[in-house]
Amino acid sequence: MLLSSVYDQGQFGLSFELFPPKTAEGDEALWAHVQQLSQFAPSYFTCTYGAGGSTRERTLAITREVKRRTGIAVASHLTCVGATREDLGAYLAEAQRGGVDYIVALRGDPPRGETTFQPMVGGLRYANELVALIRQQHPHFGIAVAGYPETHQEAVSSDADLANLKRKVDSGADVVLTQLFYDNADFFRFRERCEALGIRVPIVPGILPVTNLAQIQRITALCKAKMPATFVERLGQRESLEWQFEVGIEFATRQVDELLRAGVPGIHFYVLNRSQATSAVLTALELPKRS
Repeated sequence: MLLSSVYDQGQFGLSFELFPPKTAEGDEALWAHVQQLSQFAPSYFTCTYGAGGSTRERTLAITREVKRRTGIAVASHLTCVGATREDLGAYLAEAQRGGVDYIVALRGDPPRGETTFQPMVGGLRYANELVALIRQQHPHFGIAVAGYPETHQEAVSSDADLANLKRKVDSGADVVLTQLFYDNADFFRFRERCEALGIRVPIVPGILPVTNLAQIQRITALCKAKMPATFVERLGQRESLEWQFEVGIEFATRQVDELLRAGVPGIHFYVLNRSQATSAVLTALELPKRS
């Protein structure tokens, strides 16, 4: 089933991104957070896929268990890194057997220590090739791809980056989930440029509420996302994490409210395997919970 159907006829699509924990304690905490987040009636959960397929089995185990516990649809991330076409096909077949509903198709970042992406012999070089492979072998999967309101850090230009996104959509992707951003003007420009280029699928903003200034500065440095100077200044007024949480939730609530008023089809939250920040934002916005 196309993932875009989640957003059909004005339906609001809410989704949460998880990653496979590395410890038993992390597993236990994750399920408590999943239970909390599921009260907001999300359309689906996604789970990331480690570099080189390092969390392959864990990713599928998490998606299966989320679906078993909540009855909510699930999406597995999948990358081209360290995989042949045969490897990718095998993963997709296993995902289908495990009840995965959707795939988030990504090229993936170069392995640690490498500065450029090099495909495996017999592998794929670009995300649009992965989308085409999924459509050919498993046409029942809905497919999301990544979009970059501030341009992918490896792109030679914003135009080239957008042309790459168009190739992914033309290859069969039916939803775009964006990289995190903190200036809605960047998203609105990105959306307008997508529409001008003929990208007609739902474009869903990705949001990461800030709860820790040092942590978010590390994350944004990796993906080259900008933070408004006034926001950083206010976060840094106190070292207290309670203060930074409060300021971050206030900012994220305003940011999401503006996006909702601008008619976005949904919101994709990067929850970092926690529920407190996202729950605080959704509660402040008075979005309905499950009864």
